[in-house]
Amino acid sequence: MLQELAPDLFDLMDGILSEAIPEVAIADIAHVVSVSNGVARVVGFSDLGANELLRFSSGVFGLAISLSIQSVGVVVLGETDRISVGDRVSRTGRVADVPVGEALLGRVIDPLGRALDDGRPIRTSERMQIERPAPSIMDRAPVNQPLQTGIKAVDAAVPIGRGQRELIVGDRQTGKTAIAVDAILNQLAGDVVAVYCAIGQRASAVARVIEKLRQGGALERTIVLVASGEDAPGLQYIAPYSATSMAEHFMRKGRDVLIVYDDLTRHARAYRELSLLLRRPPGREAYPGDIFYIHSRLLERATHLRDSLGGGSLTALPIIETQAQNISAFIPTNLISITDGQIYLSPKLFEIGQLPAVDIGESVSRVGGKVQLPAFRSVAGDLRLFYSQFEELESFARFGTQMDDETRAKLDRGRRVRAILRQAEQDHMDVAEQIAVLLAATEGRLDDIPEDRVSDAEAAIRQRLAESGDDLRRTIASGKTLGEDERAALLDVIDTALANDLGGKE
Repeated sequence: MLQELAPDLFDLMDGILSEAIPEVAIADIAHVVSVSNGVARVVGFSDLGANELLRFSSGVFGLAISLSIQSVGVVVLGETDRISVGDRVSRTGRVADVPVGEALLGRVIDPLGRALDDGRPIRTSERMQIERPAPSIMDRAPVNQPLQTGIKAVDAAVPIGRGQRELIVGDRQTGKTAIAVDAILNQLAGDVVAVYCAIGQRASAVARVIEKLRQGGALERTIVLVASGEDAPGLQYIAPYSATSMAEHFMRKGRDVLIVYDDLTRHARAYRELSLLLRRPPGREAYPGDIFYIHSRLLERATHLRDSLGGGSLTALPIIETQAQNISAFIPTNLISITDGQIYLSPKLFEIGQLPAVDIGESVSRVGGKVQLPAFRSVAGDLRLFYSQFEELESFARFGTQMDDETRAKLDRGRRVRAILRQAEQDHMDVAEQIAVLLAATEGRLDDIPEDRVSDAEAAIRQRLAESGDDLRRTIASGKTLGEDERAALLDVIDTALANDLGGKE
């Protein structure tokens, strides 16, 4: 009736009322019912995805990893003292992700991609989920290109290929981080991007690593991701996954990437702490039943992609700490079974000054000589066997038995080989230099030189090679086999260096 008498007035009132009625937004809100060190339990969600990112009313983020009908176990990615019982928790509708791209190079960040170096804000439009499936078998290519570390004991006896997963294992304070950092520093001449992931480390130790990278000129092409020992265990747990996603971005672009996890022992302990707080059933050494899976799904992401997918590679150097040289402990054996070999650092070698303290007998690379240049393989191919025989012979000689001249000569040569494998930190050697000094030791050119002067002989050979070995360097770098002529020329360089630069054999 009213509409017939005053249609214009009715339309006006209808428009006013429609604007006055607020739109109802439906939000899934839950509340915190308990909170402890690193985890919180919330109730109230009607729908939630696994590993979904949640936001507490205080602004702290959390990761939903333990779902049940009654409640949700949330790993807090921040300070739990900012969360109280009764606080509201809201869904973000996405799983945890991090920024990726060129803007991260040269920066120090946390596992959520936030800057820690007080530099300019990180501006990037690309993000990737921290949990990603590993490349399928058909997407992978053989590992056949070397990743030179510049360390003789590693490149000669335990070679690393691009796309390989090589474990660095040893007791505390045996030089594990030093080898990994040297591997990063040795990539200056190439186009390898590096990611250093510090998990549970002291802030002072991380600062020393950053300073070494800065002084070595490698920080500009390195992403340093830090979840220190003072950070929440949730941040330590997601740190290696975040770092791997940042590295995978470059691998998918066709670039070669080197990632260092320092170290996965602390990562396993952080996950054990979270699992116990979430009341998951403990297993061996109180670790949860999926402790193997959290590392396997991480390290399986390291690979060499086939050419149709860009041909990029992701080389992983996970570090693990042992106690009392026990490499058969739970976590070390898990990681040894996942990786493609291990570099074992012996505390006994460290104590006697044999640095780097690489135990060649206990170390292994399951890729082996496939990633070595042919010239390198021809010189270092028998090094492991010779060195193992020397160590066995030296152990037998300690009993004081009489030795013939041949045995005594083998011992003398073995001691020279051991001396030539010593190398100062950040003293990187290219392939040609390594071949020259190893050839000098294995061919007996150093037999008459006192053991305490082997380092002088090495310096003389490197200097002479730098002055007159350009053709040999090009031949070796080209991937050609070291023929008789090249071998003779290299031995001539060695003899000249020892006779002239060293002042003759003594």
